[in-house]
Amino acid sequence: MQDETNSLLTLENRSKLTMTGVESVDAFSDKCIRLTVSGVKLAIEGEKLKILSFSEGSGNFAASGEIAALRYGRGGKRSIFS
Repeated sequence: MQDETNSLLTLENRSKLTMTGVESVDAFSDKCIRLTVSGVKLAIEGEKLKILSFSEGSGNFAASGEIAALRYGRGGKRSIFS
């Protein structure tokens, strides 16, 4: 578990995502990656998704693909964008 409660998400051209504060990768496929970030669930949805890197020690995460939506909270009901 991370000592930090803050996280930073960067999305470039809806095709590359980097993030800090990631505690775990809970599930992944080429259409959805599910993460736990500072105690909150986050779903990255899209097509051709790939995890480029993840360090459980530092909480750094990177993914690429055609990112269509980011949903957070219980059940992924709140949308950052879609």
